Amino acid sequence: MRSLDIAGTGMQAQQTNVETISNNIANMTTTGYKRSRAEFQDLIYQNMRRVGTSSSDSGTVVPAGAQVGLGVRTAAIYRINEQGNLEQTSNSLDFAIQGKGYFQVTLPSGQTAYTRDGTLSLANDGTIVTADGYALNPPIAVPNNAQSVSVDQSGQVSVTVAGQTQPQIVGQMQIATFANENGLSAMGQNLFVQTEASGDPVAGAPNTTGFGSVMQGYVESSNVNVVTEITDLITAQRAYEMNSKVISASDDMMQTLTNIGR
Repeated sequence: MRSLDIAGTGMQAQQTNVETISNNIANMTTTGYKRSRAEFQDLIYQNMRRVGTSSSDSGTVVPAGAQVGLGVRTAAIYRINEQGNLEQTSNSLDFAIQGKGYFQVTLPSGQTAYTRDGTLSLANDGTIVTADGYALNPPIAVPNNAQSVSVDQSGQVSVTVAGQTQPQIVGQMQIATFANENGLSAMGQNLFVQTEASGDPVAGAPNTTGFGSVMQGYVESSNVNVVTEITDLITAQRAYEMNSKVISASDDMMQTLTNIGR
């Protein structure tokens, strides 16, 4: 019976849906996290009577036909890249991007990764790094005798040094944008890497045309809406249960056929 396989694909699809929702809920407090949404497509159809075929010698045509669908499959899991709320931390090395763009960091392999997580720190040599010790790209170093660090909305980094009245500029942050942000591949640790689907990064100074601005003393919170996720979770659970009932009903029908032959 086709219904067994069809309902099986439905259960697999809703399992993927629940897994996606659960990952959103798990990351509701992850800095810079973007919620995901599972998208599905129907599978191929079996033609029991093909639409548009001739139904008689006089040229009459079948107006509708008869097609039986064979289930559902996961088409994609999209990231919803809307801006998360900015939360003030008053930490001089916390940064959020207001608008489009990603911070660029250099991995130990030399590859460049991209992140919206701006919770940064200083390495032992004064280099500004992520929580995992990955340096910003281009690298920015803060002198050991710096008393304070200041970053304006355009990403220019300046420090106040003892004995000097004027701030000293030590670097310029750059952020990157992509033609297709959903084409980025997530690698964990709040990091993404480019793919052929994302296109090449376009780097530039913050607060210029096409790039967001940098907010010092803020972090971008997750854009997960808990109420929406719980509602979607209930819907997915009910859909899973209904597909399981289809399997039970199909099994009962097969059992009836078996009993007829006895």
